[in-house]
Amino acid sequence: MNFQQIFGNPPEAEASAPGRVNLLGEHTDYNDGFVLPIAIPQKTTVQIGFSNDGQHHFYSQNLDDQVSILEINHTPSGFASYIFGCIQVLKKEGYEIPSLNLYVKSSVPIGSGLSSSAALEVATLRAIRQLLNLPINDVEIAQFAQQAEIHYAGVQCGIMDQMAASLADTEHILFLDTRTLSSRVLPFPAGAEIVVIDSGVPRTLASSGYNQRRAECEQAAQLLGVKALRDITKLEATEDLPEPLRRRARHVVTENNRVLEVLQILETRHVASLQRFGGLMNASHASLRDDYEVSVPALDTLVEMLQKTPGVFGARLTGAGFGGACVALVAKSEGRAIATKVLEQYNHNGYTGRVLVPPTDF
Repeated sequence: MNFQQIFGNPPEAEASAPGRVNLLGEHTDYNDGFVLPIAIPQKTTVQIGFSNDGQHHFYSQNLDDQVSILEINHTPSGFASYIFGCIQVLKKEGYEIPSLNLYVKSSVPIGSGLSSSAALEVATLRAIRQLLNLPINDVEIAQFAQQAEIHYAGVQCGIMDQMAASLADTEHILFLDTRTLSSRVLPFPAGAEIVVIDSGVPRTLASSGYNQRRAECEQAAQLLGVKALRDITKLEATEDLPEPLRRRARHVVTENNRVLEVLQILETRHVASLQRFGGLMNASHASLRDDYEVSVPALDTLVEMLQKTPGVFGARLTGAGFGGACVALVAKSEGRAIATKVLEQYNHNGYTGRVLVPPTDF
C-alpha cells in the first residue's frame, strides 16, 4: 500500500538517503579518528505529511507495520524508535514539530552493516526539513541523526554512518575526520570498483559487543592519558596496556594510519597504488579479526575467498562486525563476475550470502 492508501492523503514532502559501505576506518569514528565511507546505490525513502489527530503515525512498507505514538514521552521499539528519536532531537533543539504521518520504504539491507538505521534517520530528518522548511544544514542533519540513534535506539555509535548518509555519493569516497567533522570528497579510483557481499549472518549492534568495544577504547584512552585513541599515533605507546585493551588500541592506531595512507593514494590518483590500497584493506580485516575480535567465521571465510580471487585488490569486513557484509576493491568492470563467482563458492560451503553491490534488482 502507498502513502495515500495508508493515511488518506498524498504525501506533502519526500526525501531519501543512501546506505553506505566503509572502505577503511572501522571502529575509529567513536575514537575521534578517520574514516573512508562511500554511498551505495540502495537507499531509504521517507514520505511525510501532517497528521490531523494529534498523534504521530509511522508506516514501514518493508515490514508492513504501522506504529502510532500515543504517549509523547514513550519511545517505541523497532524502526519507529529511530524516527521518534529524530523528532525528539529536533524538539530539543527548539523546533516545533507537529504531529506527522510518515511512510518508509527502503532497499538498504537491514542487519548487513550498511547503515540502514543512519539512512532512515537522515531521510527522516531531510523530509522534516523539507516539509517544515527548517534552517538546518547537512552536517547538522548527521549530528541530529547520531543523537537520535544514541539516545533513542540505544546504540553508542560514532558519527561516520550519519555523515556518510548525509554527505556521501556513489561516485566519490568521503574522507572524514570524525573529531573536527572536516571532510573531503575524493574521486573513486579510475581502475577499480567495489563489490559488497552479505555474509548471511545478521547482527544487531545494540545487543552485540559494539558498546563493549567502545567502553574498552575509552578505558584505554584514559589509561594512556589522552582524550581519545586518535591522539595515539605510535604503536609503542599501547604496549604497556593490559589485555584486551592493548589489542583494541593497537587496532585503532593502525587503522587510523591505514586510512591516512589511503588518503594519500587517493589524492595522487596513481593506478599502481590500487594494490597497496587493497593490501591495506586486507590488513584491516586481519586487525579487526585478531586485535578487535569483531569478525565471525562466515566473514573470515568470505573475505579469504575474495582475497584469493583474481582481479581482487583487497577485501575486508565492513561495518561493526559480528556478522554483516564484506567489501572488496576489485578491477574495473569485473565486479559482477567476481561477485557471482565468489558467492557461488561461498554458498556451496553451506552459507546463504547474497550480492549487494553491484546491485541486481532492488
